[in-house]
Amino acid sequence: MTDHPHDAATPEHDLAHPAPADEPVPAMADDDDGIAAELDDPFAGSENAKPVAVAGADDDGPVGEKQWYILKVQSNREDSIREALQRRISMQGMDKWFGEVIVPKEQVTEFKSGKKRVVSRKLYPGYILVNMILNDETWFLVRETGGIGDFTGSAGRPAPMLPQDVAKLLNKAEEKTAESPRLKINFKKGDRVKINEGTFENFEGEVEAIDEANGRVTVMLSIFGRSTPVDIEYWQIESV
Repeated sequence: MTDHPHDAATPEHDLAHPAPADEPVPAMADDDDGIAAELDDPFAGSENAKPVAVAGADDDGPVGEKQWYILKVQSNREDSIREALQRRISMQGMDKWFGEVIVPKEQVTEFKSGKKRVVSRKLYPGYILVNMILNDETWFLVRETGGIGDFTGSAGRPAPMLPQDVAKLLNKAEEKTAESPRLKINFKKGDRVKINEGTFENFEGEVEAIDEANGRVTVMLSIFGRSTPVDIEYWQIESV
């Protein structure tokens, strides 16, 4: 009887389960605005951070420490996606693996039709941040939440934000909410200006003081031969 040669051994890695088919990914905001290119942008170092493997979780609780991750999401839905993710975390009893989920924002003062209002503006449209322990369960929970595309990271593997970038971003958010929003007013004390609107239209005078928080400028006007201080909205005057 003729011996048959043994078949070549199958490499171990060929026995691994095939990867699941890619899930449909919603349309995400593009990076044309150079978010990751700015040196002082907290997202800049994240794409180059050392990728981390998806860790396992034991029955006794979380493994490792929570870290901050960046998620690409559908633009103009950041707040609703954040709420949906938080609901899923709570419903599946996975709170112990998750911390905060935030949409980075800043307060900005706007003037429209002469009226001032303070609005919240997204710092990075198309992205939200999540503080979490990464394992198979948390990874799938996040990825299966509607509107979320993927984690940022190299080679398709989630990469945590660098600690200094996390601190910079969170401190910026705290400073913005703690302080009154400030405007950039292009006048300084002593400048000669002309009033374009209001009771004193076409009057000219010198800037005496500037209130950036409220968007007002005190101008010294000559009224009936006397120097009189008048408060004017900054957008109602121009340099002479």
